Amino acid sequence: MTESDITRPDPDRLLEKIRSEETPSQKKGYLKIFLGYCAGVGKTYRMLSEGQTLHRQHQNVVIGIVETHGRKETIALTKGLEEIPRTSQDYRGITLTEFDIDKALELKPQILLLDELAHTNNPGSRHPKRYQDVEELLEQGISVYTTLNIQHIESVQDIVQQITGIGVQETVPDRILERADKIELVDLPPEELLQRLSEGKVYVPEKARTAVEKFFRKGNL
Repeated sequence: MTESDITRPDPDRLLEKIRSEETPSQKKGYLKIFLGYCAGVGKTYRMLSEGQTLHRQHQNVVIGIVETHGRKETIALTKGLEEIPRTSQDYRGITLTEFDIDKALELKPQILLLDELAHTNNPGSRHPKRYQDVEELLEQGISVYTTLNIQHIESVQDIVQQITGIGVQETVPDRILERADKIELVDLPPEELLQRLSEGKVYVPEKARTAVEKFFRKGNL
């Protein structure tokens, strides 16, 4: 399978008409989701690549959160892009870091790169879930590029559990995908994904071994 775009089912002409009738104060942000079937297929890399392209076109692109997992190729793609420092807080003796939504709203970039849409925010955050941060950002006219794995879509939970035997706790409501202006599929053959996993290009070695034993079996993929 090659990469392809899935647009909203509404005709482009109707969408443009709706946008043209909005006043500047009513303008909503543009939402693009890089969707993959599993971690490690290249969603973050693809999101950053597009961010760099837009940056070269003189658009204001800012990193809100990018999880590189130590991957050199991914880290290289963050160079030259402004990155919002994460907030930090002590929680039960542990220092937790999180996306700083207030700083993002203050900066109000044209495009914000925000990894892992299904992420659960730390206790005490304004919103329990990252997708709720995204909804607020879009309402304020900030466009968001984000990443998501299929197993985190709320409506496919039962199917995922039947196939893998594993229940996924973090989910994103279907309304977020329906709200998306564009969804780009990021794919990779299972054999290549397992090879990347064995080479430490997806997770650190200890986590990679656990992943292979559980979710990352070829049948599941």
